[in-house]
Amino acid sequence: METKRTLGRDGIEVSALGFGCWAIGGEWQSVDGQPLGWGKVDDEESVRAVRRALDLGVTFFDTADTYGAGHSERVLGRALGKRRADVVVATKWGNVFDEETRTLTGADDTPEYARRALTASLKRLDTDHIDLYQLHLSDADPERAAELRDLCEEFVREGLIRAYAWSTDDPARAAVFARGEHCAAVQHMANVLQDAPEMFALCAELGLGSINRSPLAMGLLTGRRRSGEALEAGDIRNRPPEWLKGFADGSGADPDWVGRVDALKEVLGSEGRTLGQGALAWLWARSPHAVPIPGFRSVAQAEQNAGALEKGPLTAEQLAEVDRILGR
Repeated sequence: METKRTLGRDGIEVSALGFGCWAIGGEWQSVDGQPLGWGKVDDEESVRAVRRALDLGVTFFDTADTYGAGHSERVLGRALGKRRADVVVATKWGNVFDEETRTLTGADDTPEYARRALTASLKRLDTDHIDLYQLHLSDADPERAAELRDLCEEFVREGLIRAYAWSTDDPARAAVFARGEHCAAVQHMANVLQDAPEMFALCAELGLGSINRSPLAMGLLTGRRRSGEALEAGDIRNRPPEWLKGFADGSGADPDWVGRVDALKEVLGSEGRTLGQGALAWLWARSPHAVPIPGFRSVAQAEQNAGALEKGPLTAEQLAEVDRILGR
């Protein structure tokens, strides 16, 4: 398969598989104690995993300033080190947090905050520019977003960023950012269980990169999550917020979702793929613009995710079979 993708009209080339850096931020929380991370992490293992991904051809890493309240950016910056020039780094802004207590404290959609947030991210990532800067407030006001889009154009002119995007699941909002000359992508939820036809259509129409968050459905599509198995206390899936589907409060994976995953095992596991590799292969078959960004916390997970690149996309017949199984 073609193992590269081009984001938007600026010709920013990335590997067809990116790595999402939410999990390597470690534990953090909301003001009321809701866990927002994926549990404890080993920073040295995270650094080794990022470097292993680089060796396996992954050149796109997506993080956010709020992941681990700044910690994910610091770990990623350290891991990349002298190889920074070999990769495309994406981060996000819009959330306000306290680094010391690792707490999300609110949101700020003002242009003044955007500039402060960018300055802070550059420092944590130990870099002089960010390749893709993304608005992290999925339901921000479209008029304010237009103002922030224009500000991002200023950041491009100043050499602080190369391009920008909005992390949102609303095609109408994504289209607001797409009117900007240097808008290169939209980051949105998409996986074999949660298709995003309108967003894929928008990316095709406007030539945007489709950066797919939750490509493994928060771990359900690895096949390792069973219903009734609770997760560790510091894991967001143990007390899932409203938007996080497929998990029940305190009791692990939702049995209905696990049943759907089980039904897909044969088709996704074709050609010797693991279930997770099959889920990534579905996204590549679904859209030539798709760049899935699975999370990782270990070298083993990095190797397994990167192994999907060798296998390539599912066939058109397999894509149709998935729809048939899921009744779409």
